[in-house]
Amino acid sequence: MAILYTAQASATGGRAGRAVTDNGVLDVTLTVPKELGGDGATGTNPEQLFAAGYSACFLGALKFVAGKEKVKIPEDAKITTRVGIGPREDGTGFGIEVAITAEIPGLEREVAEKLVAAAHIVCPYSHAMRTSTEVPVTVA
Repeated sequence: MAILYTAQASATGGRAGRAVTDNGVLDVTLTVPKELGGDGATGTNPEQLFAAGYSACFLGALKFVAGKEKVKIPEDAKITTRVGIGPREDGTGFGIEVAITAEIPGLEREVAEKLVAAAHIVCPYSHAMRTSTEVPVTVA
């Protein structure tokens, strides 16, 4: 695969720390949700960041496939992604569960369903989730 763009971010402090992109545009305080034993302090968490990124990417994929079909996606279209975290059944760690809801006002349901299904194929987040993409891990 020819890489067209690479984003880079780093985190310190784990779930109760800070995450920053290499260009400094994204700089967020990370906090642990109460449901995971945190104190509920103001901040974000990896699941929220994943949900936001996936939502934006999926909407981009939807616009891409709609454009190929000469269908205009309205400006108020919204993708909502839910990302849940919990212990894996094998007891060796944690897993995530993801669900996507597309709201596309003014578009016939049949057309919307066709475009959303196509976007799910095109979206790189969806592809990675569906194919269990291998991630190389190294120690610097």
